[in-house]
Amino acid sequence: MPYVNIKLAGAVSQEQKAQIAKEITATLERVAHKPPSYTYITFEEVAYDDWAIGGKLLSDA
Repeated sequence: MPYVNIKLAGAVSQEQKAQIAKEITATLERVAHKPPSYTYITFEEVAYDDWAIGGKLLSDA
């Protein structure tokens, strides 16, 4: 059973999440032969203040 946790900096729309979920599920079905009903996907939206790259918060970029 695939479990995919997607962390994103900032927010994305419900439509974007639906498209991402659809495409990841299709990829797992095509490549790993996993039935779509077995694939679980969660989304975590992380505030720019809570994400840093190269020692700098994204909110400061």
